[in-house]
Amino acid sequence: MAGTAGPYGTVDDLASRLAPYLRDESLLLNALTHRSHCAEASGAVSNERLEHLGDAVLGLVVSEHLYLSLPGVPEGDLARIRAAVVSTAALAPVAARAGVGAALLLGRGEDLSGGREKQSILADAFEAIVGATFLDAGLDAARALVLDLLGEQIADASAVAELGDAKNRLQELASRLGRELPRYEVSESGPDHAKCFAAVVVVGDAVAGRGAGHSKKQAERAAALEALEALGERGLAGACAPAGGAAGGACRHGGRVGVPRGA
Repeated sequence: MAGTAGPYGTVDDLASRLAPYLRDESLLLNALTHRSHCAEASGAVSNERLEHLGDAVLGLVVSEHLYLSLPGVPEGDLARIRAAVVSTAALAPVAARAGVGAALLLGRGEDLSGGREKQSILADAFEAIVGATFLDAGLDAARALVLDLLGEQIADASAVAELGDAKNRLQELASRLGRELPRYEVSESGPDHAKCFAAVVVVGDAVAGRGAGHSKKQAERAAALEALEALGERGLAGACAPAGGAAGGACRHGGRVGVPRGA
């Protein structure tokens, strides 16, 4: 695709990154064509139709992946994770890292006003590229492209959703079992620039779970998640150890540490 260029660069780098998935040059150029460019280039077609198609394909791929990879997560949580992953705020940085901004075909006015860095334009172009890939190589290629570029975002959003809901679910479980509501004890260690928080969640007079993280909330959520896993296997009485002592173990990002039994 040498020689194909917007006002400030070629699309060769982007084309190489997308080559395993999208090979049709005309579809890629269409996906990169913003409507502002069409007013200045006779015969140019904007990427809006491809964006419309790509939005639907992206939603399908992400929904399918979440359904298969998170079998225990309810519909409401799946919808929230999907919304986070396909939002403009999530797609724009991915598009920028892939080099979409530099390859965009923009009108001069839009270009001079910073259009290559605008989140909405980047996200729309990303969706258009997904749509172009679907037309060029089918759903399998579009799926591979989406999971390649968005896999980390999907994993992060899934983890946050699961951890964020853990404290509410533990509270509901304790209430349903007629137990006291969970309470959290948090300690911290490490220098100010690398704090490590350790949490224990106590139900009644017994420790139900322990967790660690780089924020108080993260440690509490990790402890609640471990408690839920333990309670689901053994029931409240069998899962809890006598309370006492702060959570131990290494500080990991959102990590969980083991609960000593019978301590």
